[in-house]
Amino acid sequence: MFLKGKPIRVFYGWWIVGASFLTALCVGGVVFYGFTAFFEPIANEMGWSYMQISLAASLRGLEIGILAPFTGILADRWGPRRLISSGVFITAAGLILLSTTTSLVMFYGAFALIAIGMSASTMTVLMTAIANWFRRKVGIASGIAICGFGFSGLLVPVIVRLIAVYEWRMALSVLALGMVVIVLPLSLLFRHKPEQYGYFPDGETESLRTNSNGPHLSQAVEVEVKVKQALKCGTFWRLALAFMYHTMVVSAAVTHVMPYLSSIGISRSISSLVATAIPLVSIFGRLGSGWLGDKFDRRLVATGSLAMIGCGMLFFEYVSTTSTWMLVPFLVLFGIGYGGNTALRPSLVREYFGRTNFGTIFGLIVGIGGIGVIIGPTLAGWAYDNWGSYYVIWFFFAGLAVVALISVLKITPVRHIVEPSPSRVVPQP
Repeated sequence: MFLKGKPIRVFYGWWIVGASFLTALCVGGVVFYGFTAFFEPIANEMGWSYMQISLAASLRGLEIGILAPFTGILADRWGPRRLISSGVFITAAGLILLSTTTSLVMFYGAFALIAIGMSASTMTVLMTAIANWFRRKVGIASGIAICGFGFSGLLVPVIVRLIAVYEWRMALSVLALGMVVIVLPLSLLFRHKPEQYGYFPDGETESLRTNSNGPHLSQAVEVEVKVKQALKCGTFWRLALAFMYHTMVVSAAVTHVMPYLSSIGISRSISSLVATAIPLVSIFGRLGSGWLGDKFDRRLVATGSLAMIGCGMLFFEYVSTTSTWMLVPFLVLFGIGYGGNTALRPSLVREYFGRTNFGTIFGLIVGIGGIGVIIGPTLAGWAYDNWGSYYVIWFFFAGLAVVALISVLKITPVRHIVEPSPSRVVPQP
């Protein structure tokens, strides 16, 4: 682009935001949101119970929970490019294995591979890349990036159509090939830290402006917390607890949305639209909360998002064939709350713990959140297998929102570890 004969330079961090958006769209749509479309076809062909299938989906949380701290460490040391490119191949291999499964052992093994690939190519690695390139605008930048997960809901009807035309096994093979073709080139756009390319976070260049009084420098003061110090801090554990609730309820709802609606007599075509709408509506929360978090207290914005998730689940449990209108407030409250809380997680970690060890600390929080991914879908599947209904479990998840929002309200700044960083010199305006 040119303006009055001069090219307009776009800060390279925004290219990384764009690559993160598309990566999240592809991987999230195929592996996370898309799995609900495979749930019933697999159960019908293999004869497995809902709990057995849900446990496989929960293995994603176990592997991600175990691996997230390690991928965070590697992201801090190596940068995102190598992790994302290798993660794409591992995820594709897991999908191919899943398409040929003939036993529960193979089924679980495939999900273990998929989880390893996801750990290397999605949330922790992508958000570490964003946090390295942004400080003041980290909220909106991370919000835009993880909107890719929101738009990935558009892949759900595509996956439903693939399954209808080619059956679920061939559909998985097609998705594996598509992921490699699309995401692997995107991995080449990622860079590690802006200082390596003559920038500082948010696009500040390393230059000194002088006047008659000489050079004027200002040091940007940032919180820089070591990993061991973070683990001893109550703020870390309160954030981890809140986000563990978030992953528990979201993974349960997203995994079981189609089988739940089918169990109460709602058609598969309508339930697939609801599954598509959840991540799409979350886009409003991802962008809105990211922007609000840069303007106001992120802690209060996150609290509001958690309250919306809990209220949304109350509407979800009362949906029936005669009250399908309740799906509207469910989608609005749950979708916006879910998206908002997801967008605020990286910016909250960036604000309270800094960026030097962001990948490791964020990875630890994601790892603890992985426990919720294990518990949520498995508990929902167990409830249906034993009670023939999801009613009680949805009410339970709604109540847990109170615990999560209280936890976020009580976090406090880590004031005793605030140091000026000489490497973060920015020009005096």
